[in-house]
Amino acid sequence: MMQQSAALQHEMFRKRLPVVIVGMVIFSLYLLWELASFQWLSPEVRDYMDSLADANYQRSMELAAARGLIYDRNGELMSVNTLDYEIGVSPNLVTDARRAATQLAAILNVNELEIFEKVSSTQPWVSLARPVNAEIAQQVSQLGIGGIRIDPIPRRSYPQGTLAAQVLGFVTLALEGNYGIEGYYQDQLAGQVRDRTISTIPFELRIGGWEQDHGRDIILTIDRDIQFLAESELLAAINSTGARSGTVIIMDPRNGEVLAMANYPSFDPNAFYDIGDPRLLANPAIGSQYEPGSVMKVLTVAAGLETGAITPQFTYYDAQSLNVGGINIMNWDRASHGNVDVTQVLVQSLNVGAATISTMIGPTDFYKMMSAFGIGRLTGIDLEGEALGTLYVPGDENWSESYLATNSFGQGVAVTPLQMLTAVNAIANGGLMMQPHVVREIRDGDQVYVSQPSALGRPISPETANQVTQMMVATVRDGVDAASVEGYNIAGKSGTAEIPSPVGYESGAWIMSFIGFFPADDPQVSILIKLDRPTSGNWASQVAAPVFQRLAERLVSLLEIPPDDIRHALAAQGGAVNEIRR
Repeated sequence: MMQQSAALQHEMFRKRLPVVIVGMVIFSLYLLWELASFQWLSPEVRDYMDSLADANYQRSMELAAARGLIYDRNGELMSVNTLDYEIGVSPNLVTDARRAATQLAAILNVNELEIFEKVSSTQPWVSLARPVNAEIAQQVSQLGIGGIRIDPIPRRSYPQGTLAAQVLGFVTLALEGNYGIEGYYQDQLAGQVRDRTISTIPFELRIGGWEQDHGRDIILTIDRDIQFLAESELLAAINSTGARSGTVIIMDPRNGEVLAMANYPSFDPNAFYDIGDPRLLANPAIGSQYEPGSVMKVLTVAAGLETGAITPQFTYYDAQSLNVGGINIMNWDRASHGNVDVTQVLVQSLNVGAATISTMIGPTDFYKMMSAFGIGRLTGIDLEGEALGTLYVPGDENWSESYLATNSFGQGVAVTPLQMLTAVNAIANGGLMMQPHVVREIRDGDQVYVSQPSALGRPISPETANQVTQMMVATVRDGVDAASVEGYNIAGKSGTAEIPSPVGYESGAWIMSFIGFFPADDPQVSILIKLDRPTSGNWASQVAAPVFQRLAERLVSLLEIPPDDIRHALAAQGGAVNEIRR
């Protein structure tokens, strides 16, 4: 019986064995298929699996490409790109957290306990310090601590230091341009920002390619040497006159190029974050408004000649005062000057004369002419932060009839230094007023975009411009000899302006300025000097004019402008010194 049962079981096993074998083969084939199919996952599944696998070993980082470089007109670098560094750590790879914390804290100047907590963290990657300079990064690297990672961080650097700081502006640690060229041309200068995946494994290769997608390079109209000269002379003037602040602008009146734009005080764009007073970051040459004083008289005379209200032979009787709109206008010396011609209005800087001319022009034409000269309007310079200026006209709530007189000699009207110089440049340039600009070229790889000079308008005719120029030459020769330069005819005008306050004009405080251009018969350079609250004298002819003289004497050498007699002799022989490429 037992034998029969065993035989029966053996027979059943024999019959089922093929089924079991077939099942195992099928199951094995299924496993092989699943294993093979894993190699051909869909992109979505593969990305998901990769993200899970790399979660502890990679991190995403937004990294901007290099900004475009900024050069002066001669190719000297004004703004470049450098690298700072971020020190990070993968805590699970640190073998001795306490020793690592002690060493790192000493170099990074960070609390040791804070470092210890970070290197003991359970996070896959922790930032220890950013940004640090290359020297500190190298010291950390030499420690040889396992798990430490040093990543580059692009940063903007200014190799000329404080030179032209308020023209250039600055770039934040987030690589955003602010103020000046950096702010105005942010979109042109900025490289493309891209997300990069960074390995947290310290022995893997570092990221690279930050120079890819480089921003566009910018070539300025600024001349580094002339800028240095302007800043040096301005600082010397501040020290010698006791002025609290000041501005110097040097331009080419023929095309509107700004050769130098200097302000005091200034700042270091390499350390903009240390500035205690944010007002230092702005550019007073384009953003600070002031009453120009007697410099305005050249525009009043030009307006009188252009409208036909007066002629170059115009004379009037200069009494002690002139009442306009209930306000008594008086000369600077409180004296009467008798019969005076229009040239002497500028030479002697007579308020009564300027007011007489403006009343003869009349309010409609006078303010039309001031607007044509750009007073109360933006020049449109390619820099951030330009102010509009202030010019009240008939119909405005703040305008009164007396303004027609006081505006004629620069009271009750506000301009920026650049606005005032741009207006006078129209006289220097034969009546054509050019738009000021500080960018000469923009380069995008092999493509070069050249800035084309642009006219803001023609407020006066060439004849009027020539007549006023001759009067300005007489003003320097006969009235402001301190601005003269031997061998050159200088056209210029000084201005001593009181400083308005909510309760009238301040006592014993002035803004002193001088604007001039040369050579007078073929102007190639124009200069504005502005000094705020100087204490070394009472008149701009004593304080600001000598600064112009020193600057002009050095500029004729630096720009290789021959004296008038040599220039005229060369011109007679067919020379063209005014065509020299600067």
